[in-house]
Amino acid sequence: MPSALGEIARLFLKLGTIGFGGPATHLALMEDEVVQRRGWLTRQHFIDLIGATNLIPGPNSTEMAIHIGFVRGGVAGLLVAGVCFIAPAVLITTGLAWLYVEYGQLPQIMPMIAGIKPAVLAIIFTACWRLGRKAINGPIVALIALTVGSASIFGVAEIPALLGGAFLGTVCLLVSRRRPSNRNQTPVAGAAVLLGAGLGKSATGGSGWLSAPLATAGALTGAATLTELGLFFLKIGAVLYGTGYVLVAYLQGGLVDRLGWLTQDQLLDAVAIGQFTPGPILSTATFIGYVVMAEQGGHAAGLTGAVTATAGVFLPSFVLVIVTNPIVPRLRRFRGTASFLDAVNAASMGLMAAVIIELAMAIFFPTGDWNAANFPSLLIALTATVVAQRWKPSAVWIVIGGAVAGLAFWLVGWPAGV
Repeated sequence: MPSALGEIARLFLKLGTIGFGGPATHLALMEDEVVQRRGWLTRQHFIDLIGATNLIPGPNSTEMAIHIGFVRGGVAGLLVAGVCFIAPAVLITTGLAWLYVEYGQLPQIMPMIAGIKPAVLAIIFTACWRLGRKAINGPIVALIALTVGSASIFGVAEIPALLGGAFLGTVCLLVSRRRPSNRNQTPVAGAAVLLGAGLGKSATGGSGWLSAPLATAGALTGAATLTELGLFFLKIGAVLYGTGYVLVAYLQGGLVDRLGWLTQDQLLDAVAIGQFTPGPILSTATFIGYVVMAEQGGHAAGLTGAVTATAGVFLPSFVLVIVTNPIVPRLRRFRGTASFLDAVNAASMGLMAAVIIELAMAIFFPTGDWNAANFPSLLIALTATVVAQRWKPSAVWIVIGGAVAGLAFWLVGWPAGV
């Protein structure tokens, strides 16, 4: 077993260090290493584990690493694989957070950050577009996405909107698939999803039943405590379906809009800096935890915040893999789980679309005046989107290109951030 744990540690430290490009890249690297090269899993078992990660909340590629560690080395292997895969991104992100707190507001850096923001928007849009083309495969799921996205834009908290869309959408999908000739199911699905989202809003005055305790605490204290920070990210890790990019929607609604622990600029900076690191995008939580707590107590508090946020957001994945790994062979046999997955993916796409609209408004029309568009940012975002769609480079190169473009606009007297 010790030798197996050593193999697991070496493999996932390597994958966590070189794994730029997001979950699709991570899964491709894992398949090459554990199926083709090492033979730890059969191809069918690997595919079944991918299906399992899609049926539970949390970051898919991180959960895949944890699953593989569990299969290879039991509970000890699970812990080693997960920690080793996450560690490189967390360490790099913590270092970048320290630099950001120390130097992030310097004028010399701001032009580059201003150019990175529209590049990050292009990355999120491209991910949403690619995923949406697979997830939105019929009129009912399209209406689920549209309704959940609209509900989010109009103030319904992300978690009630997601859960309402997922569970009520599942019912409508099951009914429609049982009666494929009944064309009246589509409006029924929309009404059901909207009702579920509305219930989440009306029950809490618009803040969301899972978000209300933390929102109240933040409003009363005006600052985050470690307990509140940890609980916020624990909640996110326990309900985050879809892709790591959906995290942006939760952070926008929770940390920026309701709690006020983070500004929208800081959120965009956090996502941008997260793109520089390999490994799971949820390491953005490490950066945010550091920044939120460092503003109150300096770098020592920031380090504690980084550890707390990281532990909170990733802990549910370890627990869920332990629970689901033994029953993976049965998960794909039920029609209900397939319909639930379709509804969850559609709702996640709706949330992603909503956050893209919010962020686009903040970047392209920072003053709120439709006649005062930020044309450099528009140009950077358009160019980055075309490059991402056409050539599919790593997100790192998109971010670097945005930084260079922002600096270039600043040098010619037309800064991208104003």
